[in-house]
Amino acid sequence: MDILGERAFWLAWSQVPGVGAVLLQRLKEHFGTLGAAWSASKTELGQVEGFGYHTLAKVETARLQMHPAELLSQHLLKNPTFWTPSDADYPRLLREIPSPPPVLYYRGEVDLQENLGTKGLVGIVGTRKPSEYGIRWTRKISTALAQHGFTIVSGLADGIDTESHTACLKAGGRTLAVLGTGVDVIYPQKNRELYKQILPQGLVLSEYRAKTPPDRSHFPARNRIIAGLSRAVLVMEAPTRSGALITARYANEFGRDVYALPGRLDDISFQGCLKLLSQGASTIVTEIDELLQMLGAIPQLDLCAPPSPVLPLSLPPDLQPVMNTLLIESLPFDLIVQQSGLTTAATSSALLQLELMGLVTQLPGMRYRRVDF
Repeated sequence: MDILGERAFWLAWSQVPGVGAVLLQRLKEHFGTLGAAWSASKTELGQVEGFGYHTLAKVETARLQMHPAELLSQHLLKNPTFWTPSDADYPRLLREIPSPPPVLYYRGEVDLQENLGTKGLVGIVGTRKPSEYGIRWTRKISTALAQHGFTIVSGLADGIDTESHTACLKAGGRTLAVLGTGVDVIYPQKNRELYKQILPQGLVLSEYRAKTPPDRSHFPARNRIIAGLSRAVLVMEAPTRSGALITARYANEFGRDVYALPGRLDDISFQGCLKLLSQGASTIVTEIDELLQMLGAIPQLDLCAPPSPVLPLSLPPDLQPVMNTLLIESLPFDLIVQQSGLTTAATSSALLQLELMGLVTQLPGMRYRRVDF
């Protein structure tokens, strides 16, 4: 299957009702390509977890009505710029999460170093109604990060998002705005000028096609993209029911570092940040210099010259796929299962054997890394 053809199948599958990002990952793991999955029988599809009677019926209807190659050709007329996981330029860090967007639309200036994961992206999120204290620190931190070469990722919403994008641009940095609408729909409208300023200095991204209006259900889903793109996420100011905490939860699940700005104990707008800190899920932000040092210590990904450690012995076939996933840094168990292509049980068994052999060590939070020799 050529890349163009596989790209068409990612698009086609993404438009099947009831088949979301997680199910698409299962299809790819089961069949190898989405093209093969499109040609599979109902019986074969039924072997994939999550494909029950009703979902299979929707798949059958969609396959009768859609022709992937024609769909791609028509789709490009109104949506000329997008990536699918089959594209080489699809953001690497986003590809590694359990639910990568099957279609990621974009507008603006692409920086391939960001896509490769070799340039640091930091998510900054928070309340839509920040205090003067939250605004001041968001501006300070966003400016400092931009001046030190980090790209700021946020959601173009009112409040903290707006302040982080604006401060980054004023400092001459790059910023990515992840929308819950189509990339051509500006929401809120008051950020029209900010949107225009982002395009020549960054990107606007969305998993929703052109002309998609705002919808309440879209915004929690887009938070996983902010977390997935970022090497670390900063929660600047958030009450207990803030959407920023959803982003922080995703960041923790994806193995990203989470930082929180502390506030007064009796300030309701900081109760979400304090909750994160009390749960030990994040690191407190006290000084900008210290934050920069911590972010600078995050291992850098290098695709041009990946490390090739020499193993002390020849590994059997059931262990090698797991070892191959641990070439760069520690990974959570779920991501090792996904990247190795093995079942959960086989991955768990392989990790245990590798631990007993002294080749892999387990870290807190069900994360694993290989032992350096």
